[in-house]
Amino acid sequence: MAFTEVLLIKPVDGLGAEGEQVRVRAGYARNFLLLQGIALPVNRANTKYIESLKKAREARESKDLESANATAAKLAALKLVFAVKTGEGGKMFGAISTAEIAAKLAEHGIELERKRIHLGQGPVKVLGKHLTTIRLHASVSIEQEFEVVSENPIEPVAEEAEEAPDRSERDQKPRKPRKDKKETK
Repeated sequence: MAFTEVLLIKPVDGLGAEGEQVRVRAGYARNFLLLQGIALPVNRANTKYIESLKKAREARESKDLESANATAAKLAALKLVFAVKTGEGGKMFGAISTAEIAAKLAEHGIELERKRIHLGQGPVKVLGKHLTTIRLHASVSIEQEFEVVSENPIEPVAEEAEEAPDRSERDQKPRKPRKDKKETK
């Protein structure tokens, strides 16, 4: 298979950032990266352009880091509480997922993609306090605590009125004799 080297103009997830020289399959470079204007072929004429891209990348990364630190400070001062409907014994209807957490943060003016929020074991299905990890930047992540409370009073679990019959009662009933199968010769 043929490979070629290209210079990225824009960042590509899983491939690299702008100003980087990467080795990719020739068809991917020719049919996607070059056509979309995401990359340029490697040659001497593009070296000055690469230097300007590297400077722009450094400026963008420093701005992203400052923004992530500011968002982390906002999140540290924020307390999230989710009020959910519950049934008998405090059992939740539904669950709290990353989408609900992202929506609650948006209500407080913090816009985050839900893929940046990690719940560990999956959606939260029990009442109480829980932790989530929010990755704001490659070098900035924060542990955010949130609480799930019931919006209605918790009802105690109703006792089962009818118990299963004891085995001794079942055994006292007369049984029908078992019919043997007739053997055919």
